[in-house]
Amino acid sequence: MKKGIVLKLFLLTTLLCMLILATIFIGQTIFFKQYYANQKINDIETGIQSFKKEYLKAEEDVSAIQKLERDFYKEHATWITTLDSAGNIKYANDFSVKVHIVSTKNKDFMDRDITIPLYSYIGLEDIERLKFNLEQGKNIMIDGTIKDDTVVPVILTEEDGNFTLENKLLSKKLYGNRTETEPSTKKDSQILLIGLIKELQLPEGTIRSNIYTNRVFIERIKQFQQNLLFNENPNSNAKTMDYEINNINYKVLIRPIKNTNGETTYIFAMTSLQPIDEAVQMLEDYYVYFIIFVLFLIVLASFYYSKKIARPLLQINDTTSKIANLDFSETIPITSKDEIGTLSHNINTLSNTLHSYINQLQQDVEKEKQLENTRKDFISGVSHELKTPLSIMKSCISILEDGVASNKKDYYFKAMSKEVDKMDMLIVDMLELAKFESGTYKMKMDVFYIDQIIEYICEQLALDITSKQLHVHKQLSKTKVVANQHRIEQVITNFITNAIRYTPKNKSIIISTIEEQERVKVCVENKGTHIERENLEKIWDRFYRGDTSRRRSKGGTGLGLAISKNILELHGAQYGVSNTEDGVLFFFYLNKKE
Repeated sequence: MKKGIVLKLFLLTTLLCMLILATIFIGQTIFFKQYYANQKINDIETGIQSFKKEYLKAEEDVSAIQKLERDFYKEHATWITTLDSAGNIKYANDFSVKVHIVSTKNKDFMDRDITIPLYSYIGLEDIERLKFNLEQGKNIMIDGTIKDDTVVPVILTEEDGNFTLENKLLSKKLYGNRTETEPSTKKDSQILLIGLIKELQLPEGTIRSNIYTNRVFIERIKQFQQNLLFNENPNSNAKTMDYEINNINYKVLIRPIKNTNGETTYIFAMTSLQPIDEAVQMLEDYYVYFIIFVLFLIVLASFYYSKKIARPLLQINDTTSKIANLDFSETIPITSKDEIGTLSHNINTLSNTLHSYINQLQQDVEKEKQLENTRKDFISGVSHELKTPLSIMKSCISILEDGVASNKKDYYFKAMSKEVDKMDMLIVDMLELAKFESGTYKMKMDVFYIDQIIEYICEQLALDITSKQLHVHKQLSKTKVVANQHRIEQVITNFITNAIRYTPKNKSIIISTIEEQERVKVCVENKGTHIERENLEKIWDRFYRGDTSRRRSKGGTGLGLAISKNILELHGAQYGVSNTEDGVLFFFYLNKKE
Protein backbone atom coordinates (compact mmCIF):
# COMPACT_ATOMS: atom_id res chain seq x y z
CA MET A 1 0.00 0.00 0.00
CA LYS A 2 2.92 2.34 0.68
CA LYS A 3 4.06 2.12 -2.94
CA GLY A 4 0.52 2.79 -4.11
CA ILE A 5 0.28 5.96 -2.02
CA VAL A 6 3.69 7.21 -3.14
CA LEU A 7 2.85 6.53 -6.79
CA LYS A 8 -0.52 8.23 -6.41
CA LEU A 9 1.05 11.27 -4.83
CA PHE A 10 3.79 11.38 -7.43
CA LEU A 11 1.26 11.35 -10.29
CA LEU A 12 -0.96 13.96 -8.62
CA THR A 13 2.01 16.19 -7.89
CA THR A 14 3.25 15.91 -11.45
CA LEU A 15 -0.15 16.70 -12.92
CA LEU A 16 -0.65 19.61 -10.54
CA CYS A 17 2.72 21.15 -11.35
CA MET A 18 2.17 20.73 -15.08
CA LEU A 19 -1.28 22.32 -14.73
CA ILE A 20 0.25 25.26 -12.87
CA LEU A 21 2.90 25.60 -15.58
CA ALA A 22 0.27 25.52 -18.33
CA THR A 23 -1.89 28.05 -16.45
CA ILE A 24 1.05 30.41 -16.05
CA PHE A 25 1.91 30.11 -19.73
CA ILE A 26 -1.66 30.68 -20.95
CA GLY A 27 -2.27 33.48 -18.47
CA GLN A 28 1.01 35.21 -19.26
CA THR A 29 0.59 35.02 -23.03
CA ILE A 30 -3.13 35.76 -23.28
CA PHE A 31 -4.71 37.19 -20.14
CA PHE A 32 -2.05 38.59 -17.83
CA LYS A 33 -1.32 41.92 -19.46
CA GLN A 34 -4.97 42.76 -20.11
CA TYR A 35 -6.05 41.64 -16.65
CA TYR A 36 -3.28 43.60 -14.94
CA ALA A 37 -4.11 46.75 -16.93
CA ASN A 38 -7.86 46.42 -16.28
CA GLN A 39 -7.24 45.82 -12.60
CA LYS A 40 -5.07 48.92 -12.34
CA ILE A 41 -7.62 51.06 -14.21
CA ASN A 42 -10.43 49.76 -11.97
CA ASP A 43 -8.40 50.69 -8.88
CA ILE A 44 -7.77 54.15 -10.32
CA GLU A 45 -11.49 54.51 -11.18
CA THR A 46 -12.37 53.72 -7.57
CA GLY A 47 -9.73 56.16 -6.38
CA ILE A 48 -11.12 58.90 -8.65
CA GLN A 49 -14.58 58.43 -7.14
CA SER A 50 -13.13 58.92 -3.66
CA PHE A 51 -11.07 61.87 -4.93
CA LYS A 52 -14.24 63.42 -6.38
CA LYS A 53 -16.09 63.20 -3.06
CA GLU A 54 -13.21 64.71 -1.11
CA TYR A 55 -12.69 67.40 -3.76
CA LEU A 56 -16.30 68.56 -3.55
CA LYS A 57 -15.98 68.78 0.24
CA ALA A 58 -12.82 70.95 0.03
CA GLU A 59 -13.56 72.76 -3.24
CA GLU A 60 -12.15 76.14 -2.18
CA ASP A 61 -9.36 74.82 0.08
CA VAL A 62 -6.33 74.91 -2.23
CA SER A 63 -3.91 73.25 0.17
CA ALA A 64 -6.39 70.43 0.90
CA ILE A 65 -6.93 69.78 -2.83
CA GLN A 66 -3.20 69.75 -3.54
CA LYS A 67 -2.74 67.30 -0.66
CA LEU A 68 -5.47 65.11 -2.23
CA GLU A 69 -3.51 65.12 -5.50
CA ARG A 70 -0.28 64.19 -3.74
CA ASP A 71 -1.92 61.38 -1.72
CA PHE A 72 -3.59 60.03 -4.88
CA TYR A 73 -0.21 59.84 -6.63
CA LYS A 74 1.37 58.04 -3.66
CA GLU A 75 -1.43 55.47 -3.52
CA HIS A 76 -1.98 54.80 -7.23
CA ALA A 77 1.29 56.00 -8.89
CA THR A 78 -0.98 58.12 -11.11
CA TRP A 79 -0.78 61.84 -11.86
CA ILE A 80 -4.04 63.66 -11.17
CA THR A 81 -5.23 67.26 -11.20
CA THR A 82 -8.39 69.29 -11.77
CA LEU A 83 -9.10 71.50 -14.78
CA ASP A 84 -11.52 74.37 -15.11
CA SER A 85 -14.15 74.72 -17.85
CA ALA A 86 -11.51 76.21 -20.18
CA GLY A 87 -9.10 73.31 -19.69
CA ASN A 88 -6.63 75.17 -17.44
CA ILE A 89 -5.21 73.56 -14.30
CA LYS A 90 -7.21 74.92 -11.39
CA TYR A 91 -5.37 76.62 -8.54
CA ALA A 92 -2.22 76.99 -10.69
CA ASN A 93 -1.51 80.47 -9.33
CA ASP A 94 1.81 79.24 -7.94
CA PHE A 95 3.22 79.14 -11.53
CA SER A 96 1.56 82.13 -13.18
CA VAL A 97 1.82 85.79 -14.09
CA LYS A 98 -0.84 88.32 -13.09
CA VAL A 99 -1.52 91.01 -15.75
CA HIS A 100 -3.58 94.18 -15.45
CA ILE A 101 -5.37 94.89 -18.79
CA VAL A 102 -4.88 98.47 -19.99
CA SER A 103 -5.99 98.22 -23.60
CA THR A 104 -8.49 96.03 -25.51
CA LYS A 105 -11.35 96.37 -27.94
CA ASN A 106 -13.48 94.14 -25.70
CA LYS A 107 -14.67 96.48 -22.98
CA ASP A 108 -15.68 93.55 -20.73
CA PHE A 109 -12.01 92.84 -20.02
CA MET A 110 -10.84 96.45 -19.80
CA ASP A 111 -9.11 97.49 -16.55
CA ARG A 112 -9.28 93.93 -15.15
CA ASP A 113 -6.63 91.59 -13.69
CA ILE A 114 -6.23 88.21 -15.34
CA THR A 115 -3.98 85.36 -14.16
CA ILE A 116 -2.12 83.52 -16.93
CA PRO A 117 -0.82 79.99 -16.10
CA LEU A 118 2.73 79.66 -17.43
CA TYR A 119 2.95 75.85 -17.59
CA SER A 120 1.31 75.99 -21.06
CA TYR A 121 4.22 77.99 -22.46
CA ILE A 122 7.45 77.09 -20.66
CA GLY A 123 8.87 74.49 -18.32
CA LEU A 124 10.39 75.15 -14.93
CA GLU A 125 13.84 74.59 -16.41
CA ASP A 126 13.40 77.66 -18.66
CA ILE A 127 12.03 80.04 -16.07
CA GLU A 128 15.41 81.35 -14.92
CA ARG A 129 16.19 82.39 -18.48
CA LEU A 130 12.90 84.24 -18.97
CA LYS A 131 12.22 85.47 -15.45
CA PHE A 132 13.70 88.89 -16.27
CA ASN A 133 11.24 89.40 -19.16
CA LEU A 134 8.28 88.77 -16.85
CA GLU A 135 9.25 91.23 -14.16
CA GLN A 136 6.69 93.49 -12.57
CA GLY A 137 5.87 96.66 -14.53
CA LYS A 138 6.62 95.38 -18.05
CA ASN A 139 4.04 95.64 -20.82
CA ILE A 140 2.84 92.48 -22.51
CA MET A 141 0.49 91.69 -25.43
CA ILE A 142 -1.85 88.73 -25.14
CA ASP A 143 -3.33 86.94 -28.16
CA GLY A 144 -5.96 84.46 -27.13
CA THR A 145 -9.46 83.11 -27.36
CA ILE A 146 -12.57 83.39 -25.22
CA LYS A 147 -14.27 80.40 -23.60
CA ASP A 148 -17.32 80.96 -21.34
CA ASP A 149 -16.34 84.62 -20.69
CA THR A 150 -12.83 83.46 -19.76
CA VAL A 151 -9.72 84.57 -21.66
CA VAL A 152 -7.50 81.66 -22.71
CA PRO A 153 -4.11 83.21 -23.66
CA VAL A 154 -2.39 81.61 -26.65
CA ILE A 155 0.58 83.89 -27.38
CA LEU A 156 2.35 86.23 -24.94
CA THR A 157 4.59 88.89 -26.51
CA GLU A 158 6.63 91.58 -24.77
CA GLU A 159 5.62 94.96 -26.14
CA ASP A 160 9.11 95.68 -27.50
CA GLY A 161 9.27 92.22 -29.08
CA ASN A 162 12.20 90.90 -27.04
CA PHE A 163 10.51 87.56 -26.29
CA THR A 164 7.43 85.55 -27.20
CA LEU A 165 5.74 82.68 -25.33
CA GLU A 166 3.38 80.50 -27.36
CA ASN A 167 1.03 77.60 -26.66
CA LYS A 168 1.81 75.90 -29.95
CA LEU A 169 -1.15 73.51 -29.91
CA LEU A 170 -3.69 76.29 -29.43
CA SER A 171 -1.78 78.64 -31.72
CA LYS A 172 -1.83 76.15 -34.58
CA LYS A 173 -5.53 75.52 -34.09
CA LEU A 174 -6.36 79.20 -33.75
CA TYR A 175 -4.11 80.73 -36.42
CA GLY A 176 -3.21 77.78 -38.63
CA ASN A 177 0.28 77.20 -40.08
CA ARG A 178 1.47 80.81 -40.41
CA THR A 179 4.85 82.41 -40.16
CA GLU A 180 5.45 85.25 -37.78
CA THR A 181 5.40 87.70 -40.72
CA GLU A 182 2.04 86.49 -41.96
CA PRO A 183 -1.06 88.09 -40.56
CA SER A 184 -3.40 85.84 -38.62
CA THR A 185 -6.90 85.05 -39.73
CA LYS A 186 -9.17 86.73 -37.25
CA LYS A 187 -11.97 84.63 -35.74
CA ASP A 188 -14.92 85.73 -33.62
CA SER A 189 -13.55 83.98 -30.54
CA GLN A 190 -10.11 85.64 -30.79
CA ILE A 191 -9.14 88.53 -28.57
CA LEU A 192 -6.12 90.86 -28.30
CA LEU A 193 -5.22 92.36 -24.93
CA ILE A 194 -2.44 94.67 -23.78
CA GLY A 195 -1.56 94.65 -20.12
CA LEU A 196 0.91 95.51 -17.42
CA ILE A 197 2.64 92.72 -15.46
CA LYS A 198 1.72 93.04 -11.78
CA GLU A 199 3.13 89.85 -10.21
CA LEU A 200 5.09 86.71 -11.12
CA GLN A 201 4.48 83.53 -9.05
CA LEU A 202 6.93 80.58 -9.27
CA PRO A 203 6.41 77.11 -7.70
CA GLU A 204 9.49 77.08 -5.51
CA GLY A 205 9.10 74.17 -3.06
CA THR A 206 5.33 73.80 -3.62
CA ILE A 207 3.48 70.50 -4.01
CA ARG A 208 2.55 71.29 -7.63
CA SER A 209 6.18 71.71 -8.79
CA ASN A 210 6.37 67.98 -9.66
CA ILE A 211 3.34 68.28 -11.94
CA TYR A 212 4.86 71.19 -13.84
CA THR A 213 8.08 69.24 -14.47
CA ASN A 214 6.16 66.27 -15.97
CA ARG A 215 6.01 67.49 -19.57
CA VAL A 216 4.16 64.40 -20.81
CA PHE A 217 1.36 65.08 -18.34
CA ILE A 218 1.29 68.80 -19.23
CA GLU A 219 1.18 68.02 -22.98
CA ARG A 220 -1.82 65.74 -22.47
CA ILE A 221 -3.57 68.53 -20.56
CA LYS A 222 -2.82 70.97 -23.38
CA GLN A 223 -4.15 68.48 -25.95
CA PHE A 224 -7.34 68.09 -23.91
CA GLN A 225 -7.66 71.87 -23.66
CA GLN A 226 -7.38 72.17 -27.46
CA ASN A 227 -10.15 69.59 -27.98
CA LEU A 228 -12.26 71.28 -25.32
CA LEU A 229 -11.93 74.75 -26.85
CA PHE A 230 -12.39 73.95 -30.53
CA ASN A 231 -14.54 70.82 -30.78
CA GLU A 232 -18.25 71.35 -31.30
CA ASN A 233 -19.09 68.61 -28.78
CA PRO A 234 -16.42 68.84 -26.05
CA ASN A 235 -15.64 66.03 -23.60
CA SER A 236 -18.86 66.28 -21.65
CA ASN A 237 -18.88 62.58 -20.82
CA ALA A 238 -16.33 60.50 -18.95
CA LYS A 239 -13.56 59.24 -21.23
CA THR A 240 -10.65 56.86 -20.97
CA MET A 241 -8.02 57.21 -23.68
CA ASP A 242 -4.85 55.38 -24.67
CA TYR A 243 -1.63 57.13 -25.66
CA GLU A 244 1.79 55.89 -26.67
CA ILE A 245 4.73 58.24 -26.24
CA ASN A 246 8.37 57.18 -26.62
CA ASN A 247 7.24 53.52 -26.82
CA ILE A 248 5.51 53.84 -23.44
CA ASN A 249 1.76 53.27 -23.16
CA TYR A 250 -0.35 55.62 -21.04
CA LYS A 251 -3.95 55.69 -19.92
CA VAL A 252 -5.68 59.08 -19.57
CA LEU A 253 -8.90 59.28 -17.57
CA ILE A 254 -11.10 62.38 -17.78
CA ARG A 255 -14.16 62.74 -15.55
CA PRO A 256 -16.35 65.91 -15.61
CA ILE A 257 -18.01 67.06 -12.37
CA LYS A 258 -20.26 69.95 -11.42
CA ASN A 259 -19.30 72.12 -8.46
CA THR A 260 -21.72 73.83 -6.12
CA ASN A 261 -21.91 76.86 -8.46
CA GLY A 262 -22.93 74.69 -11.40
CA GLU A 263 -19.60 75.17 -13.17
CA THR A 264 -18.03 72.23 -14.98
CA THR A 265 -14.71 70.97 -13.62
CA TYR A 266 -12.68 68.09 -15.04
CA ILE A 267 -10.72 65.50 -13.10
CA PHE A 268 -7.73 64.71 -15.28
CA ALA A 269 -5.61 61.62 -14.44
CA MET A 270 -2.80 59.90 -16.34
CA THR A 271 -1.00 56.68 -15.50
CA SER A 272 1.83 54.82 -17.16
CA LEU A 273 1.45 51.17 -18.19
CA GLN A 274 5.20 50.76 -18.41
CA PRO A 275 5.40 48.63 -15.21
CA ILE A 276 2.92 46.17 -16.78
CA ASP A 277 4.89 45.99 -20.01
CA GLU A 278 8.10 45.46 -18.05
CA ALA A 279 6.53 42.68 -15.97
CA VAL A 280 5.24 40.90 -19.08
CA GLN A 281 8.60 41.30 -20.82
CA MET A 282 10.37 39.88 -17.78
CA LEU A 283 8.10 36.83 -17.80
CA GLU A 284 8.78 36.29 -21.49
CA ASP A 285 12.55 36.62 -21.04
CA TYR A 286 12.76 34.28 -18.08
CA TYR A 287 10.05 31.77 -18.98
CA VAL A 288 12.65 29.07 -19.63
CA TYR A 289 13.81 29.41 -16.03
CA PHE A 290 10.24 28.85 -14.88
CA ILE A 291 10.13 25.56 -16.79
CA ILE A 292 13.41 24.38 -15.26
CA PHE A 293 12.24 25.43 -11.82
CA VAL A 294 8.90 23.59 -12.15
CA LEU A 295 10.61 20.39 -13.30
CA PHE A 296 12.95 20.61 -10.34
CA LEU A 297 9.93 21.26 -8.11
CA ILE A 298 8.23 18.10 -9.39
CA VAL A 299 11.21 15.91 -8.44
CA LEU A 300 11.61 17.65 -5.10
CA ALA A 301 7.90 17.41 -4.27
CA SER A 302 7.76 13.73 -5.15
CA PHE A 303 10.73 13.02 -2.91
CA TYR A 304 9.21 15.11 -0.15
CA TYR A 305 5.86 13.34 -0.24
CA SER A 306 7.44 9.90 -0.25
CA LYS A 307 9.34 10.90 2.91
CA LYS A 308 6.19 12.42 4.29
CA ILE A 309 4.36 9.07 4.03
CA ALA A 310 7.06 7.30 6.06
CA ARG A 311 7.20 10.00 8.75
CA PRO A 312 3.68 9.40 10.16
CA LEU A 313 4.44 5.68 10.56
CA LEU A 314 7.49 6.48 12.68
CA GLN A 315 5.47 9.02 14.65
CA ILE A 316 2.73 6.45 15.22
CA ASN A 317 5.28 4.00 16.59
CA ASP A 318 6.85 6.58 18.93
CA THR A 319 3.50 7.86 20.15
CA THR A 320 2.00 4.44 20.85
CA SER A 321 5.14 3.51 22.83
CA LYS A 322 4.63 6.59 25.02
CA ILE A 323 0.93 5.80 25.42
CA ALA A 324 1.88 2.34 26.63
CA ASN A 325 3.92 4.08 29.37
CA LEU A 326 0.96 6.38 30.23
CA ASP A 327 2.57 9.40 28.57
CA PHE A 328 -0.16 11.24 26.64
CA SER A 329 1.78 14.45 25.94
CA GLU A 330 2.10 13.88 22.19
CA THR A 331 -0.44 13.48 19.42
CA ILE A 332 0.03 12.32 15.85
CA PRO A 333 -0.43 15.10 13.26
CA ILE A 334 -3.05 14.10 10.66
CA THR A 335 -1.83 15.14 7.21
CA SER A 336 -3.95 12.92 4.95
CA LYS A 337 -7.34 11.27 4.64
CA ASP A 338 -6.07 7.84 3.58
CA GLU A 339 -5.59 4.78 5.81
CA ILE A 340 -2.64 6.36 7.64
CA GLY A 341 -4.70 9.46 8.39
CA THR A 342 -7.58 7.35 9.73
CA LEU A 343 -5.18 5.28 11.88
CA SER A 344 -3.58 8.47 13.25
CA HIS A 345 -7.00 9.89 14.10
CA ASN A 346 -8.09 6.72 15.89
CA ILE A 347 -4.87 6.57 17.93
CA ASN A 348 -5.27 10.25 18.89
CA THR A 349 -8.87 9.60 19.94
CA LEU A 350 -7.82 6.58 21.99
CA SER A 351 -5.01 8.60 23.62
CA ASN A 352 -7.37 11.48 24.50
CA THR A 353 -9.98 9.10 25.89
CA LEU A 354 -7.46 7.22 28.05
CA HIS A 355 -5.91 10.48 29.20
CA SER A 356 -9.32 11.87 30.11
CA TYR A 357 -10.34 8.79 32.09
CA ILE A 358 -7.01 8.59 33.90
CA ASN A 359 -7.17 12.29 34.75
CA GLN A 360 -10.72 11.85 36.00
CA LEU A 361 -9.64 8.87 38.07
CA GLN A 362 -6.75 10.86 39.54
CA GLN A 363 -9.08 13.74 40.33
CA ASP A 364 -11.53 11.38 42.00
CA VAL A 365 -8.72 9.87 44.07
CA GLU A 366 -7.49 13.35 45.04
CA LYS A 367 -11.03 14.43 45.87
CA GLU A 368 -11.55 11.35 47.98
CA LYS A 369 -8.29 12.05 49.83
CA GLN A 370 -9.35 15.64 50.34
CA LEU A 371 -12.76 14.58 51.59
CA GLU A 372 -11.15 12.09 53.94
CA ASN A 373 -8.84 14.79 55.30
CA THR A 374 -11.81 17.12 55.62
CA ARG A 375 -13.80 14.49 57.49
CA LYS A 376 -10.86 13.88 59.82
CA ASP A 377 -10.41 17.61 60.43
CA PHE A 378 -14.14 18.05 60.89
CA ILE A 379 -14.46 15.16 63.35
CA SER A 380 -11.38 16.37 65.19
CA GLY A 381 -12.73 19.91 65.39
CA VAL A 382 -16.20 18.79 66.44
CA SER A 383 -14.77 16.46 69.05
CA HIS A 384 -12.65 19.29 70.40
CA GLU A 385 -15.51 21.75 70.41
CA LEU A 386 -17.97 19.29 72.05
CA LYS A 387 -15.45 18.07 74.58
CA THR A 388 -15.37 21.34 76.52
CA PRO A 389 -19.13 21.79 77.08
CA LEU A 390 -19.51 18.08 77.86
CA SER A 391 -16.69 18.32 80.43
CA ILE A 392 -18.34 21.36 82.03
CA MET A 393 -21.70 19.60 82.15
CA LYS A 394 -20.12 16.44 83.61
CA SER A 395 -18.41 18.47 86.34
CA CYS A 396 -21.65 20.26 87.20
CA ILE A 397 -23.56 16.96 87.37
CA SER A 398 -20.88 15.43 89.66
CA ILE A 399 -21.05 18.44 91.98
CA LEU A 400 -24.83 18.26 92.13
CA GLU A 401 -24.78 14.48 92.74
CA ASP A 402 -22.27 14.82 95.59
CA GLY A 403 -24.29 17.62 97.16
CA VAL A 404 -21.12 19.58 97.74
CA ALA A 405 -22.70 22.93 96.76
CA SER A 406 -26.41 22.43 97.20
CA ASN A 407 -26.86 26.15 97.81
CA LYS A 408 -25.52 26.84 94.23
CA LYS A 409 -27.82 24.40 92.51
CA ASP A 410 -29.41 27.13 90.32
CA TYR A 411 -25.98 28.40 89.29
CA TYR A 412 -24.87 24.96 88.06
CA PHE A 413 -28.17 24.30 86.27
CA LYS A 414 -27.79 27.67 84.50
CA ALA A 415 -24.20 26.77 83.52
CA MET A 416 -25.34 23.45 82.09
CA SER A 417 -28.18 25.16 80.20
CA LYS A 418 -25.71 27.64 78.73
CA GLU A 419 -23.44 24.83 77.53
CA VAL A 420 -26.43 22.99 76.03
CA ASP A 421 -27.31 26.16 74.09
CA LYS A 422 -23.75 26.34 72.83
CA MET A 423 -23.86 22.70 71.72
CA ASP A 424 -27.20 23.32 69.99
CA MET A 425 -25.75 26.36 68.21
CA LEU A 426 -22.71 24.33 67.18
CA ILE A 427 -24.85 21.51 65.76
CA VAL A 428 -27.03 23.99 63.81
CA ASP A 429 -23.93 25.64 62.36
CA MET A 430 -22.43 22.24 61.50
CA LEU A 431 -25.61 21.28 59.62
CA GLU A 432 -25.65 24.65 57.83
CA LEU A 433 -22.02 24.26 56.78
CA ALA A 434 -22.58 20.69 55.58
CA LYS A 435 -25.55 21.86 53.51
CA PHE A 436 -23.52 24.60 51.81
CA GLU A 437 -20.52 22.34 51.16
CA SER A 438 -22.67 19.56 49.67
CA GLY A 439 -22.64 21.26 46.27
CA THR A 440 -26.39 20.83 45.80
CA TYR A 441 -27.65 23.93 47.59
CA LYS A 442 -29.14 26.59 45.29
CA MET A 443 -29.43 30.24 46.26
CA LYS A 444 -32.77 31.91 45.57
CA MET A 445 -32.13 35.54 44.66
CA ASP A 446 -34.14 38.48 46.04
CA VAL A 447 -34.05 42.23 45.43
CA PHE A 448 -33.76 44.38 48.57
CA TYR A 449 -32.17 47.53 49.99
CA ILE A 450 -28.86 46.68 51.66
CA ASP A 451 -29.01 49.72 53.98
CA GLN A 452 -32.35 48.58 55.44
CA ILE A 453 -30.91 45.12 56.23
CA ILE A 454 -27.90 46.65 58.00
CA GLU A 455 -30.11 49.02 60.02
CA TYR A 456 -32.32 46.09 61.06
CA ILE A 457 -29.34 43.97 62.17
CA CYS A 458 -27.88 46.87 64.17
CA GLU A 459 -31.22 47.27 65.97
CA GLN A 460 -31.22 43.55 66.83
CA LEU A 461 -27.67 43.80 68.22
CA ALA A 462 -28.21 47.14 69.98
CA LEU A 463 -28.17 45.51 73.46
CA ASP A 464 -24.77 43.88 72.83
CA ILE A 465 -23.40 47.16 71.43
CA THR A 466 -24.66 49.14 74.41
CA SER A 467 -23.35 46.64 76.98
CA LYS A 468 -19.79 47.19 75.68
CA GLN A 469 -20.31 50.94 75.29
CA LEU A 470 -19.28 50.75 71.59
CA HIS A 471 -19.66 53.57 69.08
CA VAL A 472 -21.19 52.42 65.77
CA HIS A 473 -20.67 54.72 62.77
CA LYS A 474 -22.79 53.96 59.71
CA GLN A 475 -22.10 55.31 56.23
CA LEU A 476 -24.84 53.70 54.16
CA SER A 477 -26.24 54.39 50.71
CA LYS A 478 -29.78 53.50 49.65
CA THR A 479 -28.87 50.81 47.13
CA LYS A 480 -30.87 47.91 45.74
CA VAL A 481 -28.95 44.64 45.47
CA VAL A 482 -29.63 41.18 44.02
CA ALA A 483 -28.91 38.37 46.52
CA ASN A 484 -30.52 35.92 48.94
CA GLN A 485 -31.75 38.29 51.65
CA HIS A 486 -31.81 35.76 54.51
CA ARG A 487 -28.30 34.48 53.82
CA ILE A 488 -26.81 37.97 53.39
CA GLU A 489 -28.42 38.89 56.74
CA GLN A 490 -26.62 35.87 58.17
CA VAL A 491 -23.25 37.05 56.74
CA ILE A 492 -23.65 40.67 57.92
CA THR A 493 -24.84 39.49 61.37
CA ASN A 494 -21.75 37.29 61.65
CA PHE A 495 -19.39 40.13 60.61
CA ILE A 496 -20.99 42.66 63.02
CA THR A 497 -21.17 40.09 65.86
CA ASN A 498 -17.45 39.34 65.41
CA ALA A 499 -16.74 43.09 65.39
CA ILE A 500 -18.66 43.54 68.66
CA ARG A 501 -16.96 40.52 70.21
CA TYR A 502 -13.39 41.62 69.41
CA THR A 503 -13.72 45.40 69.80
CA PRO A 504 -12.47 46.79 73.15
CA LYS A 505 -14.89 48.83 75.29
CA ASN A 506 -15.54 52.44 74.26
CA LYS A 507 -14.03 51.81 70.78
CA SER A 508 -15.66 52.22 67.39
CA ILE A 509 -17.22 50.01 64.73
CA ILE A 510 -17.60 51.46 61.22
CA ILE A 511 -20.23 49.96 58.88
CA SER A 512 -20.28 51.36 55.33
CA THR A 513 -21.45 50.67 51.79
CA ILE A 514 -19.39 51.91 48.83
CA GLU A 515 -21.15 52.11 45.44
CA GLU A 516 -19.26 51.15 42.29
CA GLN A 517 -20.47 51.05 38.69
CA GLU A 518 -22.24 47.68 38.77
CA ARG A 519 -21.82 46.52 42.38
CA VAL A 520 -21.69 47.73 46.00
CA LYS A 521 -19.01 46.99 48.60
CA VAL A 522 -20.23 46.21 52.14
CA CYS A 523 -17.58 46.90 54.83
CA VAL A 524 -17.51 46.16 58.58
CA GLU A 525 -14.43 47.59 60.35
CA ASN A 526 -13.73 47.28 64.05
CA LYS A 527 -11.03 48.99 66.08
CA GLY A 528 -8.86 46.57 68.00
CA THR A 529 -6.13 43.96 67.74
CA HIS A 530 -4.80 43.12 64.28
CA ILE A 531 -4.92 39.61 62.81
CA GLU A 532 -1.48 38.20 62.02
CA ARG A 533 -0.73 38.42 58.30
CA GLU A 534 -0.22 34.66 57.98
CA ASN A 535 -3.62 34.05 59.60
CA LEU A 536 -5.71 36.35 57.38
CA GLU A 537 -6.67 33.57 54.97
CA LYS A 538 -6.94 30.86 57.62
CA ILE A 539 -9.67 32.58 59.64
CA TRP A 540 -12.23 31.43 57.03
CA ASP A 541 -11.50 27.77 57.99
CA ARG A 542 -13.85 26.00 60.35
CA PHE A 543 -12.86 25.96 64.05
CA TYR A 544 -9.78 28.07 63.31
CA ARG A 545 -8.60 30.05 66.34
CA GLY A 546 -5.00 30.88 65.45
CA ASP A 547 -5.17 34.42 66.92
CA THR A 548 -4.68 34.44 70.68
CA SER A 549 -7.17 37.26 70.93
CA ARG A 550 -9.86 35.03 69.44
CA ARG A 551 -10.14 32.51 72.26
CA ARG A 552 -13.18 30.38 73.04
CA SER A 553 -13.94 32.60 75.95
CA LYS A 554 -14.98 35.26 73.44
CA GLY A 555 -17.91 33.05 72.46
CA GLY A 556 -19.10 31.64 69.12
CA THR A 557 -18.82 28.20 67.55
CA GLY A 558 -15.84 28.83 65.27
CA LEU A 559 -18.00 28.11 62.20
CA GLY A 560 -19.49 31.54 61.51
CA LEU A 561 -16.82 32.74 59.08
CA ALA A 562 -16.70 29.35 57.33
CA ILE A 563 -20.48 29.55 56.80
CA SER A 564 -20.20 33.16 55.60
CA LYS A 565 -17.47 32.16 53.17
CA ASN A 566 -19.68 29.42 51.65
CA ILE A 567 -22.68 31.76 51.39
CA LEU A 568 -20.63 34.41 49.55
CA GLU A 569 -19.05 31.85 47.24
CA LEU A 570 -22.51 30.49 46.36
CA HIS A 571 -23.38 34.07 45.40
CA GLY A 572 -20.23 34.31 43.29
CA ALA A 573 -19.29 37.34 45.40
CA GLN A 574 -15.79 38.67 46.07
CA TYR A 575 -14.94 38.88 49.78
CA GLY A 576 -11.96 39.30 52.09
CA VAL A 577 -10.38 40.59 55.28
CA SER A 578 -7.51 43.00 55.86
CA ASN A 579 -5.83 44.85 58.69
CA THR A 580 -6.41 48.60 58.80
CA GLU A 581 -4.32 51.21 60.59
CA ASP A 582 -5.89 50.46 63.98
CA GLY A 583 -8.24 47.54 63.43
CA VAL A 584 -9.61 44.83 61.12
CA LEU A 585 -11.84 45.23 58.03
CA PHE A 586 -14.20 42.52 56.71
CA PHE A 587 -15.81 43.20 53.32
CA PHE A 588 -17.77 41.61 50.45
CA TYR A 589 -19.36 42.75 47.17
CA LEU A 590 -22.94 42.37 45.89
CA ASN A 591 -24.35 43.10 42.44
CA LYS A 592 -26.59 46.16 42.18
CA LYS A 593 -30.09 45.95 40.74
CA GLU A 594 -30.04 47.56 37.26
